[in-house]
Amino acid sequence: MKPEAMKVFPLSSLVLLFFGFVFNRGLSEALSTRQNEDAHVPPRGWNSYDSFSWTISEEEFLQNAEIISKRLLHHGYKYVVVDYLWYRKKVKGAHTDSLGYDVIDEWGRVIPDPLRWPSTRGGKGFTEVAKKVHDMGLMFGIHVMRGISTQAVNANSPILDIAKGAAYDESGRQWRAKDIGLRERACAWMSHGFMSVDTKSGAGKAFLRSLYHQYAEWGVDFVKHDCIFGDDLDVDEISLVSEVLEKLDRPILYSISPGTSVTPALARDISGLVNMYRITGDDWDSWGDVAAHFDISRDFANANMIGVRGLKGKSWPDLDMLPLGWLTDPGSNRGPHRKCNLTPDEQRTQMTLWSMAKSPLMFGGDMRKLDKETHDLITNPTLLEINWFSTNNTEFPYITGTEDHRSSKQVLTLRSRSLKDAHTPHKLVFSLTSCNENRAKGWVIEALDQDLERICWKVNFRSKYKPSLCLNKRKPLLTPDEEIICKRNHEGKFHLLPRGTTELCLDAFPSQKLTSQELRSCLLSPCSLDAKQMWELNLNGTLVNNYFGLCAVAKIVEGNANSGGIRSWVATGRQGEVYVSFFNLSPRRMTISAKISDLAKVLPNMNLDKTKCTYSEVFSGKDYGVAKETISMAVETHGSALFILHCY
Repeated sequence: MKPEAMKVFPLSSLVLLFFGFVFNRGLSEALSTRQNEDAHVPPRGWNSYDSFSWTISEEEFLQNAEIISKRLLHHGYKYVVVDYLWYRKKVKGAHTDSLGYDVIDEWGRVIPDPLRWPSTRGGKGFTEVAKKVHDMGLMFGIHVMRGISTQAVNANSPILDIAKGAAYDESGRQWRAKDIGLRERACAWMSHGFMSVDTKSGAGKAFLRSLYHQYAEWGVDFVKHDCIFGDDLDVDEISLVSEVLEKLDRPILYSISPGTSVTPALARDISGLVNMYRITGDDWDSWGDVAAHFDISRDFANANMIGVRGLKGKSWPDLDMLPLGWLTDPGSNRGPHRKCNLTPDEQRTQMTLWSMAKSPLMFGGDMRKLDKETHDLITNPTLLEINWFSTNNTEFPYITGTEDHRSSKQVLTLRSRSLKDAHTPHKLVFSLTSCNENRAKGWVIEALDQDLERICWKVNFRSKYKPSLCLNKRKPLLTPDEEIICKRNHEGKFHLLPRGTTELCLDAFPSQKLTSQELRSCLLSPCSLDAKQMWELNLNGTLVNNYFGLCAVAKIVEGNANSGGIRSWVATGRQGEVYVSFFNLSPRRMTISAKISDLAKVLPNMNLDKTKCTYSEVFSGKDYGVAKETISMAVETHGSALFILHCY
């Protein structure tokens, strides 16, 4: 080689090259070695929702899968998942909550729309699509909804008994969809589409078994089960599906969603039944959605919920898909047509948090228009190394920050609210949580007169605003026909009404899916026998909703509470390295600093008294050499920094 052609690599570049080599070596070992458990690391893949909503066709799906097999598979992205409504006809009048456009078989089970999925004709289902995906070296996944379709209940389809290969028969009669469909438990954000089934009945269990055995016969490797968790929680169906999947001859990874109002306490009883569980509402490409993930990911890390025992393997808190690249809009009837709205700094922040929190990485952009910047971000070797192989992942509270202006001397800490407007409005937010949580025991009953009682939230609000929450208690107003229904399903339950109204009742659920940044406030809707409006007060002070079996709590939150501040996460690597990430959530450029000695406060068995540490920053490629006492860097608005420390 001629001397002028020789290239001298800086130390920082060599460090990144080394870590790229180490990661790829570890990835190859992980992909080639047979694992003894499912989801032994956070799953990775692609999901069609962010780019196609529900409108994707077989051709478009396989086009994306082929590109994934060539460009992302060797980075660990092996699942390709077709999201919701693959059974809905794409015709005029069909949309995300329309009724009467679904394709169902003789047993009331949804099957792929043959016009969009031509290889499924003749009762083959997704068999050929799954085979093509498997031939690419990938795993095939589908999205499914809770319970049974409204269309099947209206048609009163018979129920398949897979043991007999015939209609389910019990107590001398043939059971049908109307016998198991619970109309009062319709999916709140798709009320025309699906409802729960009676999992206490043999027929309800037979229907769910027939669904998941059919998916296994198709060659499905991954199921995303929706309208089943968080505010939509249905413990009975999750438990039954988990039991069915555990007994199948072939493994199927089990993912549940959405995750609105999820807490570690709520998830603890579920995590062992699944492999992935959403802990936020829908994540889209807005900064508010990204920022809303910091508190919840911290809470799950502090609760030691990352990578605990799950269905036939491990389970992982899921921060939702990565809406990067070429996308569509939420609930849209059209495919990919626009670029991601997040800035490059915001995209890097999202990918860094997802990796540090060890969330599953499910890319959502159209692979056919994958640009170099997005590709390089989602395949960054250091981020992927952290996502799979790091340990002790936790938020690091011992940081300080200053505005990056020479005239400013303002100092901020993690707990500081200095970046927020001091007059930020407060609001009362109503939410649901596990009845086992102590914070749910805050309700009392008060008698106003002989005929009227009210239910009040008695917990003191630590705020000068201190709004009260009291609702009048009333038995449901029934017609003679409804009397029988109410006695069977709602005996002992009551409506809750704000003072001054007799027509609007407290409803436990919004009528649409919530994004990660949206907060729940008390919801009112016209009074009905809907189970979401039925409540019961227990002697221990918990207020139970009849739809979810969850308990109501109320709290004060600050408007736009997730918009400002500085944050940091740390983790340890498998080669002894330490990862430190800085996040600037504020609207100003900030210089963020941390003392190296403080790392020992959160990382076990780390003694820094007589050690030296060298460090480099991943995204800039800068090598800082030996750290003296602190690491520090100016971080752009909504941006992040990621350091690798080697201490000796």
